[in-house]
Amino acid sequence: MSDEQLSVDEPVNTAEQASPRASRSRSRRITLRRRRHADAVAHQDTAADVVEPPVPKSNCETDEGEQRGSASDGTEENRSRRGGFTRVICFGVLPVVALLSTLGVAYLKYQEATNTAAERASIESVQVAKDSAIAMLSYTPDTVEAKLTAARDRLTGNFRDSYTSLTHDVVIPGAKEQKISATATVPAAATVSASANHAVALIFVNQAIVIDNSAPSETSSVVQVALDKVDNRWLISGFDPK
Repeated sequence: MSDEQLSVDEPVNTAEQASPRASRSRSRRITLRRRRHADAVAHQDTAADVVEPPVPKSNCETDEGEQRGSASDGTEENRSRRGGFTRVICFGVLPVVALLSTLGVAYLKYQEATNTAAERASIESVQVAKDSAIAMLSYTPDTVEAKLTAARDRLTGNFRDSYTSLTHDVVIPGAKEQKISATATVPAAATVSASANHAVALIFVNQAIVIDNSAPSETSSVVQVALDKVDNRWLISGFDPK
């Protein structure tokens, strides 16, 4: 507030102007009002200059922030772990599982093929053992040489040589001289073992022998027959009566 405003706002009393005492009183009041006005302005400036100190964060807010930071770090760490685990699954475990599955399937196919081959070998070798035994042990005086010579083609190895010597030296001459006829049958047979190239069979052989015009005599025996596959043919390599 300016001095001119104070002078205008203050009513003028002619009686006081006339008195010196009244003039001094009026001057003191003006001075007092000026001081009050100056104090008020100074107080306002001081209030404007005062800056409130920052309010410290409470422990709860600090802990909450730290927890959020820790949670964020934990989340990032968990994500990193999950990412690493996923990479291990994708690039480590899955290929191993796929490889094992492939090997398992291949092994099963191999086993199936092996079992199938063994079953086929078992069936074929047993039938060959039966047919060959009948061919080796059946003849008449007129057919003995031709039949037993043909039977040698069913044999292999050392057994072929032994059979050739026996039939050539003993069986063929005896059958011709004594008019011996022999008829063999195989009522039962079973496989002992069988693989792709070797098999063992057990056969039950009945043989009826007629000498000249005499009554037939019958013999029965159990024979273990060994067979080898040569040039895709099952041939007898052993013939052992039990």
